Amino acid sequence: MNAHWGAVVVAAGRGSRMGTKESKQYLPLHGKPILVHTLELFQSMDEIADIALVVGADDVERCTRLVQEYTLGKVTAVVAGGSERQHSVHAGIKALSQAAEWVMVHDGVRPLVTRKAIRACCEKAEQSGAAVLAVPVKDTIKQVDDTGLIVSTPDRRSLWAIQTPQAFRRDLLTEAHERAAEELFLGTDDAMVVERTGAPVVIAEGDYTNIKITTPDDLPWAEFLLEKRKREENEQ
Repeated sequence: MNAHWGAVVVAAGRGSRMGTKESKQYLPLHGKPILVHTLELFQSMDEIADIALVVGADDVERCTRLVQEYTLGKVTAVVAGGSERQHSVHAGIKALSQAAEWVMVHDGVRPLVTRKAIRACCEKAEQSGAAVLAVPVKDTIKQVDDTGLIVSTPDRRSLWAIQTPQAFRRDLLTEAHERAAEELFLGTDDAMVVERTGAPVVIAEGDYTNIKITTPDDLPWAEFLLEKRKREENEQ
């Protein structure tokens, strides 16, 4: 990573699948909100110059306090997200300092991504303009129709499960988001928004432990993985 990187951390969702009154990004993990673990990781990386945190409009004040409480000095902006994740990312990109020529976008509820994986993704992006973290799909995938009938079985060797961060040259990502907004296009991730411009997006292989904490079952698994990682770091 030789470039000046900014990070957009997106945490504007309500997380209805978690089944809790509290939004998932604020649930405790090892004594801290999940979101704080994520921000501390990016805070600790010398390659990242500034962070834009995108949250729900009602949570801007709360997250501003968290940033102060945990001394997250690289978080230079806490901004309200939009009605869709794509709109939130666009707001985050605009909130980064103009010095950030490269941007990575990361889910606030993926606190277990490693520095090694982040660096691998960014290095791939610096070579090609755009890259995403991903892992090979382990299971056989079936495509089904509306009645539940299997219509095809894609070759598993060509299938990858996409994660974050996703890393891009800033002007490329900005242009892709602006075009999508003009054409009222909504993608499922930032890579999809960039792909439709014709720009190449490459894969950087990540880790299966880079889980997105979405359902109640994910929390104990995240606790286990975090404890295991801390033990391994202490043993080194």
